[in-house]
Amino acid sequence: MPLWMALCVILGILVGTFYANHFSGNRLNIINSSGNKLNNLLHIVDDQYVDTVNVNDLVEKAVPQILSELDPHSVYIAAKDVQIANDDLKGSFSGIGIEFTIRKDTIRVQNVIGNGPAERAGVMAGDKIVEVDDSVFVGKKVTNEEAMHRLKGPRDTKVKLGILRYGETKLRHITVTRGEIPMKSITASYMLDDETGYIKIKNFGENTYPELLIALAKLSQEGFSNLVIDLRSNTGGYLASAVQIANEFLSKGQLIVYTEGRKSPRQEYRSDGRGSYQKMPLVVLIDEASASASEILAGAVQDNDRGTIIGRRSFGKGLVQQPIEFSDHSMIRLTIARYYSPSGRCIQKPYTSGSDKSYEEDLLNRYQHGEFFSQDSIKHTGPEYHTANGRVVYGGGGITPDIFVPEDTVGMTSYYKEASMTGQILQFAFNYTDENRARLKQYKTAVEMEKYLKAQNSVEKFVDWADKNGLKRRNLMVKKSYKLLERYVNSRIIYNMLDEEAWTEYLNQDDPAILQTLKLFREGKAFPQKPDASAGQKQQKVACAFDYRGTHIKASYIAHA
Repeated sequence: MPLWMALCVILGILVGTFYANHFSGNRLNIINSSGNKLNNLLHIVDDQYVDTVNVNDLVEKAVPQILSELDPHSVYIAAKDVQIANDDLKGSFSGIGIEFTIRKDTIRVQNVIGNGPAERAGVMAGDKIVEVDDSVFVGKKVTNEEAMHRLKGPRDTKVKLGILRYGETKLRHITVTRGEIPMKSITASYMLDDETGYIKIKNFGENTYPELLIALAKLSQEGFSNLVIDLRSNTGGYLASAVQIANEFLSKGQLIVYTEGRKSPRQEYRSDGRGSYQKMPLVVLIDEASASASEILAGAVQDNDRGTIIGRRSFGKGLVQQPIEFSDHSMIRLTIARYYSPSGRCIQKPYTSGSDKSYEEDLLNRYQHGEFFSQDSIKHTGPEYHTANGRVVYGGGGITPDIFVPEDTVGMTSYYKEASMTGQILQFAFNYTDENRARLKQYKTAVEMEKYLKAQNSVEKFVDWADKNGLKRRNLMVKKSYKLLERYVNSRIIYNMLDEEAWTEYLNQDDPAILQTLKLFREGKAFPQKPDASAGQKQQKVACAFDYRGTHIKASYIAHA
């Protein structure tokens, strides 16, 4: 009997090895041999290379290169960058509670978070931070990353700041005890008119859904009966948050999204019928910077014919990443599946493995091709799908809006481009705010401040300042671009003095996408209808324009600590 058992075990091993080798393509052997090859290479380099080599540095450089051969969204995050990468989505971070920008190699406090540690300690907007913990912190070493590293830290720890305040020559020393700082993903919620509520979602983080419920409750008290959700420039975030939000607006059992991958079986997310706003007229705004979770929400609304999508074609990110942490607390975000909207379309735009320059330059190519200006220039590379009502939608590259709103080129000049793209307007707005902070404090709303800034002729003040700082005056171009300049200059001053909601409210006043939305609600056409076969299924075109240059997208130079 022992002999027979031994023979059976041996036979089982041989059969298992045969099937593993011949029906799995030797994948395990390949992985093992390749892994050994990489390990052996590192050992050989460490042992025999002509100069001393930091093997850890080699690994840190090699891992991103390996992941880049897979797809554009599988990435490596070094341990020192993990916290920064996660802060926006976690809903809070531990720090002193300021927004700052770096000008002339010096930290300038842009805004102080109300009732946060910095405000309680006496830090004010406009302050310059020139020392951190008794060490001079100015010059080329001052970067966003280094500033956040020094100012952020564990809760209840202290940091000593050396501050220069506007109009003072003596250095102030203020000690701030760090605390938990909220990071809101809903940056604006207010009434556009007597019936229409507006909610701006910046990203989809851990607290986005609770924030949405609070915003909806606030709008309910103000009597809203229509709703606009603005997802423009929202680059995404957590799938769960997008699903929770979609659930508020869909009837029971409707498909929101499903995911599927080689090792990830199909997983469906459906509405549970508990949403409080299943019948409310709804519009969702998107643009070319709306991606990932934004596209999930927009796709769920569009494919279920729950509301109207207005704007421009979204980014086209339909890949699902799973975070995987290493023992040294570094992390990879590995693509494990694809998103599919309720109609079955994958919204991921085409890409090739490895360095894909065309993928990286896709938005630039769209711009040059004319897609931002004409709906007819949109290239649909994927197959046709159909919404619940039978309307045609397309896969293979983002969400195409039901109503297209082109970018504005009226008033665009080379002067305006240089003023905005070189940061001249941002610099002027910061200086003007600093010099006039005491006077500007008396204006509590965007409307009041706008009226004051127009009376002060803020555009002329900017042109004079720019002329002294390397941007030569061009009177004819200034006249042609006057409205664009005024909008950009005033919006940045309003942002500096008030908050992001006031800034958004100011920009929305003459935003064609908002104006088109209000028109749609007035006409009672927010719910898409079944297509009329005789009329065709072309999407609506809008004879209006939308300019977002440097204004609607929050400037990336703002950082938090």
